[in-house]
Amino acid sequence: MDIEPNKQRQGIQSIEVGARLLRVLAANGRSMMLRDLAINAGMPAAKAHRYLVSYMRMGIVEQDRNTGRYDLGGFSLELGLASLARLDPVRLAASVLDDLSEEIDETVALAMWGNQGATCVRWVEGGGPITITLRTGVVLPLTTSATGLAFAAFYRSGYLQKQLDAELLATANATLTPMPSLMKDLEVRLNEIRGHGISRASGSLTPGINGFSAPVFDHTGHMVAAITSLGTIGHFDTAWDSPLAGSIKKAAATLSKRLGYMSTGDLP
Repeated sequence: MDIEPNKQRQGIQSIEVGARLLRVLAANGRSMMLRDLAINAGMPAAKAHRYLVSYMRMGIVEQDRNTGRYDLGGFSLELGLASLARLDPVRLAASVLDDLSEEIDETVALAMWGNQGATCVRWVEGGGPITITLRTGVVLPLTTSATGLAFAAFYRSGYLQKQLDAELLATANATLTPMPSLMKDLEVRLNEIRGHGISRASGSLTPGINGFSAPVFDHTGHMVAAITSLGTIGHFDTAWDSPLAGSIKKAAATLSKRLGYMSTGDLP
């Protein structure tokens, strides 16, 4: 027997109401007194207490016997860890990349740190008159590509530092420039990138091509990927405060949020 569409959407209202308490606890980041919980959840204290008693029986909420304060319980932690284990940056990035490419009309890509370095794992071709392609699996240099510079600025690993040193040494040998000078110039550039929250490169990797790349963070606050966009010089605006840069940073922030990252602005 078919179920009417409006009945399919019916749920249990009391569960939805009680979830407001859990949202308040999750957003607050610390244990709370009953009165504060109730006020923030928009319900009478007596009603909030009944929900909390049930949640404590289930292990979703726990209460400190000494202070009387409530906090998320062990079962909440289990649910959170199980949810995080299911998060796949590549899968979650699909719709973000599609939306970004459609918005800015440029080629966009997702890169992650692989065995060989910053590696392109997914890309979406832009709709502009000039096609710019990125081969999946290509490893991008750390010092001359927007993607690589994003990883150099925000990602931390021993192998990254070794690869960075190797690239700088190769540049020093090729240009007869002292290593200390190259390292100093790079650190200035990386600090600028960190200050703007996005990296850029202009024609340094591929002549005639500009690029922006913004870091993506997970729930631990560590960089796990980069969202990159490429376009032709003269058409692709590389100003730090350009609408293009803003769109790419916004897309990276959206994916970061889906991966559980809470920026300073997200905290209550």
